[in-house]
Parts: sequence; structure tokens; C-alpha cells
Amino acid sequence: MTFTQRKSTPFMDVADFIAWPGDEPGVKYELIDGVPRAMAPGSDVHNTIVNRLAFLLTRHIDANRPGCRVVVAPGVQPRVRATWNFRIPDLGVTCAPARASDVMTPDPILLVEVLSPGNAGETWENVIAYTTLPSVLEILVVHSTRVKAEMLCRDGDGAWPADPEVVEAGGAVRLASIGFDLPLAQAYAGTHLA
Repeated sequence: MTFTQRKSTPFMDVADFIAWPGDEPGVKYELIDGVPRAMAPGSDVHNTIVNRLAFLLTRHIDANRPGCRVVVAPGVQPRVRATWNFRIPDLGVTCAPARASDVMTPDPILLVEVLSPGNAGETWENVIAYTTLPSVLEILVVHSTRVKAEMLCRDGDGAWPADPEVVEAGGAVRLASIGFDLPLAQAYAGTHLA
């Protein structure tokens, strides 16, 4: 089955999407309400921030949370309209054992998105979808045009706040799910924002 064949059909489910060889060189897709959506390639700053965050999180987890791991571009399936959605955040942390056959990252506890101006609406749409995953405790959104992060933390009753906590230059993001205070400036090392 090719994507051109599926265009005449209104929906692709997650099983079809996973079996679909749709990724092309330089183009990745996620499934949004049954429709494959191309993900815009990240800018140099975006990719540097993702790489830097992966390094910082991995270093902390290796030293403090054996059994957990950082996953780049983890596949997650939101609980709402699960049959029609397969989203791909920039980073995720899971403490579930890796299984060779998994396409989806099992039981992520932390998801990270780096926000770019060209896809802000799509990123926040994904963030809302991530809140439906029962294992997710925190969602971190890091901006790529200025030193700023927005943090959503599930409370003890399982509810999400109405608005994210905002951390700006000079501040630190508390990642309680992995016991890490991340100095925000470290995420921007190697960029013009540092």
C-alpha cells in the first residue's frame, strides 16, 4: 500500500500507519486523526536544543535513575482517538524495559517538545494529546527563539494545570519525574541564545 493509494480513503489507522513505508529521506510523518502529517525538519537551533537536552537528560538518568532511558523521537499513541493517532515528540523518558518489537515507546513518564515558530500550533495540539497518556507525569516545552520553557506537571489527583509553569533565562526547570533540576541555560549551549 502506498500513500497515494490511501489518499482516496479518508482515514488510516495506527496499524496501517506503522506498516506504511511513508517516511522519505528528510521527511518524517506522524498520524493525526487518521491523516499522515509531514513533520517540518527542525532548524539548526531546534536540533541543537534537542541534542543538548538528550545529552543532559541521559547524563542525569545514567547517574541517578538506572533502568530509565531517554528516547529520541519516541512514538506515542494518545488515549483519545487512539486508533487514529500516533504522535512523535522530540524526546521522551521511560523507565519501562525496552522490547525489540516495539514501535511505540512504552509508558513514557516525561515528554519534551522543542517549540519552533512555524509549528507552534501543531506542537501545542500534540501536547494536549500527550496529557491523555496515563503514564505521562510531565510535559516540557522548550522554545527555540528565546530562552524560555513551559512545564506541565500532573498533580497528585492526576489532573493537569490550566496553564503551564513558565521558566525563563536564569531559571531552572524542576523535572520531578526523574529528580532533576535542569538549569535552563544549559539547554541552549551551542546556540546563539546561549
